[in-house]
Amino acid sequence: MAAPGKKDYYELLGVHRGASADEIKKAYRQLARKYHPDANPGNEGAERKFKEINEAHDVLGDPQKRAQYDQFGYVGDPPPGAGGFGGGDPFFGGAGGDIFGDIFESFFGGSAGGRSRANPNAPRRGADLEMSMQITLETAYNGASREVEVPREEACSHCSGTGAEPGTEIETCSACGGRGQVERTTSTPFGQMVQVVPCAKCGGKGHVVKTPCGECRGQGRVRKKRKLEVRVPAGVDTGTRLRISGEGEGGVNGGPSGDLFILLDVKEDSRFQRSGVDLHTKVDVAVPQATLGATVSVPTFDGIEKLDIPAGTQPGSVLRIKNRGMPNLRGSSRGDLHIHVRVNVPKNLSDRARGLMEELAREMKVEVTESKGIFDKIKDKFSS
Repeated sequence: MAAPGKKDYYELLGVHRGASADEIKKAYRQLARKYHPDANPGNEGAERKFKEINEAHDVLGDPQKRAQYDQFGYVGDPPPGAGGFGGGDPFFGGAGGDIFGDIFESFFGGSAGGRSRANPNAPRRGADLEMSMQITLETAYNGASREVEVPREEACSHCSGTGAEPGTEIETCSACGGRGQVERTTSTPFGQMVQVVPCAKCGGKGHVVKTPCGECRGQGRVRKKRKLEVRVPAGVDTGTRLRISGEGEGGVNGGPSGDLFILLDVKEDSRFQRSGVDLHTKVDVAVPQATLGATVSVPTFDGIEKLDIPAGTQPGSVLRIKNRGMPNLRGSSRGDLHIHVRVNVPKNLSDRARGLMEELAREMKVEVTESKGIFDKIKDKFSS
């Protein structure tokens, strides 16, 4: 059961709680293709659904995370309202909240114990970004470099992030002395309480810009599109997340940038079907080839391979070419290519070919419908 305020991950993927890892992966792939942003341009609902099913797969696709989710209804820190010490007692931070924490939060601007708010001028890490990328199965097999365009916020290059027009002065805020915070004394039943709040005059920045930058309008940050070369390693699959360190939103007050995450979606291939690191394909052979044996050409992502068809091969037989499957993303090994044999039975035969088949049937002592010559057909017509 999901924790309060959280959606049921099993319900999001449309699988039962006892679903196998393969069932979860199959359901995720189908939904990911259906709600992928590239397939639903401008559809915010589809984009939101896409993020939800990715979150569900991230948890249910990991055995350890899934075990925690099955036991507690959440993964990581307990969500608001999920209980905790005191089992919902309003005095100990359960569903009713922490009464003492609320009091101290109200008067001190922090948690119980009088801790003040974080310094607004302290360096802060930029937010992480996530975007999707669709690739072919062949690209997932070989790996490739792809260029992506990432819209993100970063420090304004015109004013170097100060928010002030170059050459103009930036004054220290007279109200807070450059701290970005001011103390406010409040009378309470407990006595005089001091609350630390952001400075209203400078907005918590600690300085006042007299002439705002014409490029960023005094914000110190602008939204730009940055082109990046992303290396897609061989062996990736739908749901793989690539992390590009430091390419997320720019930091604040000199803080580091966040990270960029690329969520991959591998398109289906008309020639091959993927099963983990193995690939499956089909090859058509004629009756004589299946009966007497033959050598046929089989397509692979590395080119044409020659495959021996043993004599007496039956329809539906599966042959294998080793190390022609997908690369293992976490190792140097490769999967195998499995070839499913389809025996083509001809529908239209020449008279000579049919005669040979009838002779074969007599040799094998099997009954068949024998063909009639032209005179036999004329005789049957007049006799009827």
